[in-house]
Parts: sequence; C-alpha cells; structure tokens
Amino acid sequence: MRSHVGRVAAVLTAVVLAAAGCTGDGGDSGEDGLTVGVLLPSRAVPRWEQSDRPMIEKRVKELCAECTVMYANAENDAASQRQQMTSMITKGASVLILDVVDPRALRSSVREAHREGVPVIAYDRLAEGPISGFVSFDGNQVGRLQAAALLRGMGPRADGGGVVMMNGDPSSPNAAWYERGAKSVLKDRVRILKSYDTLGWRAENAHDHMSAAVSALGPQRIDGVLAANDSIAAGVIAALKSARVSPLPPVTGQDADLSAVRRIVKGEQYMTVYKPFRRETDAAAAMAVALARGNDVDALVATTVDSPTTRDVPAVLLDPTAVTRDTIGRTLVRDGVYTVDQICIPELRRACDRIGLTR
Repeated sequence: MRSHVGRVAAVLTAVVLAAAGCTGDGGDSGEDGLTVGVLLPSRAVPRWEQSDRPMIEKRVKELCAECTVMYANAENDAASQRQQMTSMITKGASVLILDVVDPRALRSSVREAHREGVPVIAYDRLAEGPISGFVSFDGNQVGRLQAAALLRGMGPRADGGGVVMMNGDPSSPNAAWYERGAKSVLKDRVRILKSYDTLGWRAENAHDHMSAAVSALGPQRIDGVLAANDSIAAGVIAALKSARVSPLPPVTGQDADLSAVRRIVKGEQYMTVYKPFRRETDAAAAMAVALARGNDVDALVATTVDSPTTRDVPAVLLDPTAVTRDTIGRTLVRDGVYTVDQICIPELRRACDRIGLTR
C-alpha cells in the first residue's frame, strides 16, 4: 500500500464543517430516500457492535436527518457479507460503508455496487475493487506502537530475547499491515520464536496457538508475546495461565476493550492500542453522506492510498495511541471511553488505587 502523508487535523476540522453544512438545509434538501448501508465483519471483536455501529448510526442521522441506515453483521463469513451487500444494493442503498471480511472474496460485490452506481467506503480495512474512499487508523503505526511497548515491557530481555507473534486473520489486510509495522521495530532486537495467524481474530484460536508455543518452546524461552488485538491477547493470557506460567510475559493488544483494560490494571496484559473510534466513525459518516448526495469527498480527506486493485483512493488515516497502566486515566477515562467505576470493579479497587486510577 502507498500512502501520502496528510494533515489529519485538517480532515477532522473538515468533518466538523461538513456536519454544520449538512444539518442546516432543512427538509427540502433532497435527502428523502437516501439510505446508508453499514456492513460490519463480526461479533468476535467487541468494538464493532459496542462502539462502531451505534456511533456510525448516530452520526449519519446527525448529518442527514432524513437518511435511513441499514445494518448487517457478517459474523466473519465472506459469503454472508456478499449476500448482505447484494441485498442492500437491491433495496436501494445510496452508499455502503463496508468493513470487509475478506477483500478478495468481496471484490466482485464491490464491482457490483459500482456498476449499480452505489459508492463503497472501505471502513477500517482496505477493500479491493473500485472503492470510493477509505477510513481507518494507520496500521503501520499500530504495529510499531505494539512492538515498542513490548520491548519496554521486556526490559533487559528486549535485546536478544524470544518473542511469539500472534498475528490477526490473514484474510484481513490489516493483519499484514500491523505485522509489518511491528517487525520494523522488532527486527535486529529480538528473536521471533514462533509466528501464528489467528483465524477470525478469535480468542479460542489464539489460546490453542499459545498452548502449542508453550509446549514446543517451554515458558522460560518466551520473553514477550506480540498479540495483534485484545481478543487474541485474551486467548494468549488464558493459555499462559492454564500452563501456570509465572510471571506472565508482557502481552500486547489493540482496541482498548474493557476486559483488556481490566487485564492491564491487574497486570496480566501489558498494553493495548487505543483508536479513538468516534473520529473514525465521524469521518466515515461524513464521507458516506457526501457520496450519497452525489458530492465528492475532497474536503474530507488528507491523503490517498493504493489497494491491490485501485490507485489513489481518497483516504483518512488516523493516529492510534498506546495505553499502559500508567496512561489509562489520561487517555480512555479522559476521553470518556470508560468511567473509573466501569474499569475499577470491586476486585480491582486496590489495583486501581496503586496506579492512581481513582474517581
């Protein structure tokens, strides 16, 4: 993928300005009949249903009071997502926000939408085919943040220590993106002892891989685990605990799931990557409404990317943030993602006090 570095702050300002312009037209703006289709990939990762879906739906309605939102979840099945796309096109969707399960498998569906005049915005994962826009977080930076934090967590063992890599689902282009970013930091510093792909980003698959790694390597050789997201981290940590590995090696994550934040407080997971989802959902909603109205998205983007099939796709690439025990308060709590009470359930109260996470 080729990207041109842009000005993300300017993009976010443009999104706000677009919202102001979109909500001021009243009922005669020609919005009747506009439908935004939202297609998310699975329920295995909590963020899709808990954050992305409600935020996208809310923002679309704020920008376009007369717009209708259609929603579907593919349950990590490409065939189901193809059927869902066809159904939305048949029902008259004006634009589609697609978080693709498998880019190659959905390429023909993206082409179908294009033939029918329905723009497709690739959301979070870069789809293939004639897409009209892309909104995501910089995956290379996600991997770099994970790797840098892992090295800090490994301490003296960061130079020459042994690492197990638990990558994401290979059908997702983001998995390779994260892995490349992580390896760019880990190279020449550590030994990658084992590397696994985690189908469906599922905790149970990660658990099986980690159990196999512990059995093959022995726990004493594993100085750190690069887990691609929080669901994978959950499976990794469960496997390490089942094998009675103590102390636990540092384990990374991504998505700032509430369960992962609690594991970080407990000292079981070393870090996660916080991606301010509202910025991503706001950008996608603004792009969708603009395209549904027949407008271009030039004012909403700061860069372009190349997919395997399409060059110069208008794109918004946002900056992620690393979160450890010491930074939960000034990131997730400050931004209103979680309250202290949500994080610091009774059994974690003392641990929260130790790290200064108080009401």
